[in-house]
Amino acid sequence: MTSPLLTDLYQITMAYGYWKNNMAEQQAVFHLFFRRAPFGETAAIVAGTCPALDYLEQLKFTTEECQYLQTLTGNDNQPLFEPEFISYLKNINWSLNVEAIPEGNLAFPNEPLLRVSGPLIQCQLVETALLNLINFQTLVATKAARICQAAAGDDVMEFGLRRAQGPDGGLSASRAAYIGGCIATSNVLAGMQFGIPVKGTHAHSWVMSFHSEETAFKAYIDALPNNAILLVDTYDTVQGVKKAIKIGKLLEQQNQKLLGIRLDSGDLTDLSIKARILLDQAGMKTTKIVASNDLDENTITELKQKGAKIDLWGIGTKLATCYDQPALGGVYKLGAILNQDGTWNPKVKLSNDLIKVSNPGTLQVLRTTDKKGNITADLIFDENHGLTNHNPPPNSTHLLKPGLRNGKRILPKTPIAQTRSTATNQWKNHKINNTLGKTTTITLDPHVDQTKQKLVTTNNNQQQPK
Repeated sequence: MTSPLLTDLYQITMAYGYWKNNMAEQQAVFHLFFRRAPFGETAAIVAGTCPALDYLEQLKFTTEECQYLQTLTGNDNQPLFEPEFISYLKNINWSLNVEAIPEGNLAFPNEPLLRVSGPLIQCQLVETALLNLINFQTLVATKAARICQAAAGDDVMEFGLRRAQGPDGGLSASRAAYIGGCIATSNVLAGMQFGIPVKGTHAHSWVMSFHSEETAFKAYIDALPNNAILLVDTYDTVQGVKKAIKIGKLLEQQNQKLLGIRLDSGDLTDLSIKARILLDQAGMKTTKIVASNDLDENTITELKQKGAKIDLWGIGTKLATCYDQPALGGVYKLGAILNQDGTWNPKVKLSNDLIKVSNPGTLQVLRTTDKKGNITADLIFDENHGLTNHNPPPNSTHLLKPGLRNGKRILPKTPIAQTRSTATNQWKNHKINNTLGKTTTITLDPHVDQTKQKLVTTNNNQQQPK
C-alpha cells in the first residue's frame, strides 16, 4: 500500500491549514519514537523501517485520490478543500530526507527510530502511515525475541496468519516474527515476498477425511515422504503417536524418516514425555516433537519447568496479534522548525505527564559499545548543537543512518536473514548483559533561553517480568 491516503483525515486538514497559511514549504523535523518499551522490557527490536522507506519513496497523489478528496465536505455540506489545494497535492514533488535506525537493531525509549525532515506539509502527511508500518512490526519482532528467548535454543515457527488482523497484518507479523528470531513461517505469501523459510504439515481435517488415522498418515507420507511431520492428536494422542511410529518404520524402508510429530491439545507436558519415550523405544531419537496450541513465552517457560519434551514450538495467535500488548504506542512529534533567518527553532511538547514531554531539536543517537560489541550507552543529542563538552567515546557510532535523500532511498536493503541475525545477536547480548537502557540526552530546556543547553540524563530501566 503506497497511497498517501493511508492516513487520518486530520493530517490532510492540517496540511490544508499549512497551505492556507503559507507554511507548506517551511522546513521541519519530526521524530518517530516510543515512550515505553513493550512487554515490560527495557528495549525493543526495530522493525518496519525498511517498508517505511519503500513507502516514502513511492508516494504520489493519483488523479483518482485527488478526485475523492474533492468529494469531502464540512458540516455545512461545502467542500473541505479548495481546488487549488487539491492541485497542489497532486503536483507535490516529494523531497523528504529521512534518517533511520536499520532494522534488527535495539532501540530504547525516546530514541528516534526515524527522523523525517523536509517541507512541513510533507512531514505531516506521512505521520500516520509511518506509525502504522513501524509500530506493529517493532512490537511483533520484540514479542518473537521474547518467545525465542523462552524457548532457550529450541526452534520457533510462526503460525499466526489465520488469527492475524487481516491479510496485511498477517504478512507484517510473519516478516517481523522472522526478524525477531523465528526460523520459519506457515505463511506462503510471506515466504515469497520476503524470502522467509516456510514450513507446514497437515491439519486435523486431513485425518478426519479418511476412514482411519493410520490410513490418513500413510496417504500423507505417500504424497509427501520428504515432509513427514504428523499431527497425532485428532483422536487419542498416545495411540496417534504409536500409529505415527508405525508409519515412520515404512518411511525408513524408503530411505526417508519421520521428521516429527505435532501435539496441538491436551496436557503437553505429559503427552510430550509419553511420546518421547515411545519414539526413543522405537529407535526414533531424532524425530522431533512439535507443540502448538495458543503458546507464548509464559507457557513455554512453564512447560520447560515441568519437564516437557518438546523440541520445536509453533506459535500462532499470541505472537501474530501480540495478545498481551496489542499496540506499541509509538508517537511522531515535531522537533524543530526552520526560521526565516536560517536558524532552527526547537519545538517541545509539554505535558503534566513527564513521560509525554518530547525532546526538542534535530535528534541523533550516539551508540557506544564495548570491545565485544555489547551496548554500553546511548547518547541522544541535537545535531544542530553537536556534542558540546562531550567528545565521542571510542567504539561509538551514529545509530540513525541516512535512509532517504530528497525523496530517493539511499539506505541499502539488507537481506532479511542478515537483519534477523543482527536482531537475535543484539537481543541475546542485551539480555545476558542486562542492558539498562540508560540514555543521556543533550537537549534544550524549554523553560529558559533556548540558546542555553541543558544536560538531561534519563534512566529508562523498567521492572523486568518474572
